[in-house]
Parts: sequence; C-alpha cells; structure tokens
Amino acid sequence: MLLEKHTAVRKGRIHDGKVMVMRSNLRWCSDGLEFTCWNGEVIRLAFIIDAFDREIIAWTAVANAGISGSDVRDMMLEAVEKRFAATRAPHAIEHLSDNGSAYTARETRLFAQALNLTPCFTPVASPQSNGMSEAFVKTLKRDYIRISALPDAATALRLIDGWIEDYNEIHPHSALKMASPRQFIRAKSDLSAETGSTPCRFLRRATRGPRCHP
Repeated sequence: MLLEKHTAVRKGRIHDGKVMVMRSNLRWCSDGLEFTCWNGEVIRLAFIIDAFDREIIAWTAVANAGISGSDVRDMMLEAVEKRFAATRAPHAIEHLSDNGSAYTARETRLFAQALNLTPCFTPVASPQSNGMSEAFVKTLKRDYIRISALPDAATALRLIDGWIEDYNEIHPHSALKMASPRQFIRAKSDLSAETGSTPCRFLRRATRGPRCHP
C-alpha cells in the first residue's frame, strides 16, 4: 500500500458504465508506485496524468514513507496551476484514482472540489478502469527505473524529475501516433490555431468507468 493510513470513510458509489475521453483536461488520472533502491530504501511516487494527452502534469515522491493526503492535495494544486495558471480549474475535471485513503479522505475530497476537480474512484478489483495510470507505471519501471543506477534514496529522488521530463517531452506513445505527450499537445494546439476550433476526437473508450462524487 503506497498511501498512509487514514480513518476517513469515503461516501458515494461507483459504477461500471462506459466512459469516453474526447480532449485534454476532461479527466485526470492519479495513481502511485514504489521501488526499492540498492541499499534497501523505498521510494513511493504518485502522479497525475491527463487521460487524453498522457502528460504527467504533476507528481510527488517520498522516501521510506507513505504518500500522505497532504502530498496528494499539494499535487492536485500543482496540476491545476500548471494547466491553467490559476488555483481553480475553469471547468470541472474528473479526478480518477483508486480507493487509497489519501484520496478518499474527506479533506482531500473537499480540497479537490475547491479546485473544481470532481473526485472519482475506480471500482473495487477493476484496475483496468485506471488503465492509463497503469500503463504509465509500466513504462516508468521498464524504461527508466530498471535501467538506472539507484544506490540510495537521495539519488533516486534526484533522478525522478529527469525521468518525468523525458517521458513528457521525448518518449513516444503508441496511442498518440508515436508522439510524446508534449509533442501531441503542441500538434493539437497548432491544429486548433489553424482551424480556429478545438479538436474533439475520441481517443479511446474504457469499458468500465467510475462514479464521480460532486
């Protein structure tokens, strides 16, 4: 378990309806992973990824501890500030995560709503509902963590920013026609400027989706 324990109980329901993602900033997905350094120290990392353009918008990492609710809230705020240069999104954005206590805590849900993020939670035993996050976790482990020298936590923490930057700027993504997330974003932006409209193409259809909590 990556997240610190919390006694809050999440209210609301989930469902398994179909969900379509049409453009950036409609749904953000969040998840976490952990890996062990050569000296036994453990790094835990959480991130927010856009479900359309696949950019890692914000992330947080800690050594030898769990990701806390405060860490998640800071990450949410950073994501909103980076995407909109504001402390509140201009429209509601679904924020999809698992049922970890740092996400489901009442304080985190209220904070998300203040940012105009709508907390959504994946169905129990249905990891495919957050498949984009799962795909990024696999990519990060395969193409960055496993090929890096990680003697200790201090070294690992210094490397993470470079990994994320490389993924966003350079790493090709099959769902983006082998462009990197930021190359894809720039291409969409250029197309919008040329046509005077916002592209609205369906990128994928998830077969099992979440119920969001207003």
